[in-house]
Amino acid sequence: MGCCHYFAATEGGAEAFTVEMPRVTFGRGVLAEVGARARARGIKRAALYTDPYLKDSEHLARARASLAEAGIDVGLFTEVRIEPSDRSVQAAADFFRDGNFDGAISLGGGSTMDTTKGALVYAQYPASFDSYFAPPIGGGQAVPGPVKPHVACPTTSGTGSEVTGLSVILFESLKTKFVLGSRYILPAEAVIDSACTDTLPRMVVASTGFDLLSHAIECYTARAYTRWAKIAEPGARPMIQGANPWSDLHAREALRIVGQYLQRGVADASDHEARDSLSWAATLAGMAFGNSGTHLPHALSYAVSHLARHFQPPDYPRRDTAFVPHGISVILNSPSVFRYTAEAAPARHLEAAQCLAADVRDAAAEDAGEVVAGRIIELMKATGIPNGLADVGLTDSDAPALAESAMRQRRAIGNSPRDMAQQDVQTIFERAVRYW
Repeated sequence: MGCCHYFAATEGGAEAFTVEMPRVTFGRGVLAEVGARARARGIKRAALYTDPYLKDSEHLARARASLAEAGIDVGLFTEVRIEPSDRSVQAAADFFRDGNFDGAISLGGGSTMDTTKGALVYAQYPASFDSYFAPPIGGGQAVPGPVKPHVACPTTSGTGSEVTGLSVILFESLKTKFVLGSRYILPAEAVIDSACTDTLPRMVVASTGFDLLSHAIECYTARAYTRWAKIAEPGARPMIQGANPWSDLHAREALRIVGQYLQRGVADASDHEARDSLSWAATLAGMAFGNSGTHLPHALSYAVSHLARHFQPPDYPRRDTAFVPHGISVILNSPSVFRYTAEAAPARHLEAAQCLAADVRDAAAEDAGEVVAGRIIELMKATGIPNGLADVGLTDSDAPALAESAMRQRRAIGNSPRDMAQQDVQTIFERAVRYW
């Protein structure tokens, strides 16, 4: 298992890959260590970021107690926007700059950690907001240098943002998310207390669980790093560098855990074995995609979030407009995507399906896409995920608009193992309308 030939040298292709990682602490109760770990990073006055739904939580109380015990002065920011936008990240940056902080703590899901990463950049290196984003929407300017230390404390089991140098931010004027990527925004420390997931309701566990599933399988089936162009100098190597042996290790184990524990973790909040395992899998998948990048399911998900007409997920606060949580927007496209991409890397797709506990004993190469899609659909049914795009108000007539929106995600689309044009993306959307 591992398809070493997948990384065979190509003419003009990359000959090396780089691994970027923060220090990781994992276990039940380790939120009590956040103060000592922040102090060891030289933080004396910390901006503590969280969202409105956690401001009265036991998790925040435990983090604040640990920081107080360590003698760290804290300023609290509780206005993190779920699915952060350029405007909300700028507000978080203003808070950091005006508060004279020397470090940050994030406590929450991916939205909180991504907000904190963005805030640290714009507080220290002010610029027009699109400056640090890649074309076609941004100027492609690199983050100029290191930011203040960040201790990331996830409370969900899916995003993996605690171990990545990536931040996903919605541009309100374009109504689409884009990725800010830089090794400088990697958290200095990741403190993963799996007990934080005990309070998560089932649909949040399902959505975040499918996000981690998709991170892992996209990494494993991504274009090989050797198929990306060789860089001129080390600093130019991007975070999205393609599948590589490091990411493979973590992606396979993350998929194995999801295949075994996702249904249990969704069904029973008291199943600590399942929820602990999913927390660890989320971090493993973050280690994978933070060093390889995702591809089509994530690239296409932003269009779904943008154009969905109606959906109010159970277990989430109700909104005035349609809201498709990130993990759901990703997985709605995934069966259709992998039916399309499998022909470019059938062995990788079959290995990923096997890790997810699919029966591949009699599967041939030409079956790979269907085997992967079938196993994902089984898990969607078992956990109450919507049945394709139709359940969020989209039809095949929306496919052209969805494809046009998705094509702006150039780097992620380029990380697909199979080359494609806009018409191919449109077809994927058309075939994702309904699955059963």
